[in-house]
Amino acid sequence: MCTSCGCGHGQVSINGKRGHGHGAPKSGYRLAGQTHGPLDAVHAPDTPAERIVAIEQDILSDNNARAARNRRLLAKRGIFALNLVSSPGSGKTSLLADTIRRWAGRKPVAVVEGDQQTANDAERIRAAGAPAVQINTGKGCHLDARMVAQALERLERDQAMPDGGLLLIENVGNLVCPAAFDLGEAHKVAILSVTEGEDKPLKYPDMFRAADLLIISKIDLLPYLDFDIDAAIAMARQVRPGLSVIRLSVKTGEGCAEWLDWLASGCGKGG
Repeated sequence: MCTSCGCGHGQVSINGKRGHGHGAPKSGYRLAGQTHGPLDAVHAPDTPAERIVAIEQDILSDNNARAARNRRLLAKRGIFALNLVSSPGSGKTSLLADTIRRWAGRKPVAVVEGDQQTANDAERIRAAGAPAVQINTGKGCHLDARMVAQALERLERDQAMPDGGLLLIENVGNLVCPAAFDLGEAHKVAILSVTEGEDKPLKYPDMFRAADLLIISKIDLLPYLDFDIDAAIAMARQVRPGLSVIRLSVKTGEGCAEWLDWLASGCGKGG
């Protein structure tokens, strides 16, 4: 997990302004038994395995508590929040921009964009017609509940909270760590493009097991590829039985109505 994968601390920025870091309190976490010293000590090669486990448990426990607070806030405001997860290049931002345009005239929507660097995706979302908060994680490989809480505060200050509507969170492109971090969302939505291998669900089972919906994107490219879409769905349901699947193309519009209906159904339930 992230305590041993090289994730950086203190690199987070919200709309270009530095935040408090990688989800840890300002004082940082300590290893089990430590009374001083930085969290980064966990990366030392001679750190005992039980101490690494202890710090991972502390990080997830703190994150889950913050996620629960996010979830209560979102429920109070009637906001249906989704956490979109995938590999880089699956088409998450294109899907979000297209969704915003097709969703126009319905309930309010706002977006939280997660990337290591640049504000490019947030700019694309704003151009599509929705408010967006850009989170840059620096060396971090996922969003966490503290970062999302800060993004919600920013939306509140900007009077852009989508009360009674949708909050779409685009996580950092990564099929590993985002699976472990609850953000307070109603559902994780996994996106698998047909330009990837259909065995991704078996290679990264934790992510697909955590998802409540799988979108298979870029299906307009199927005639030009060897991707076996039925095999991909079967493998996804092998790790997550009963997983709902939408086959979708932003280019042709196929599957987009089904996606909007799924959003509207969840939004009507208030998450």
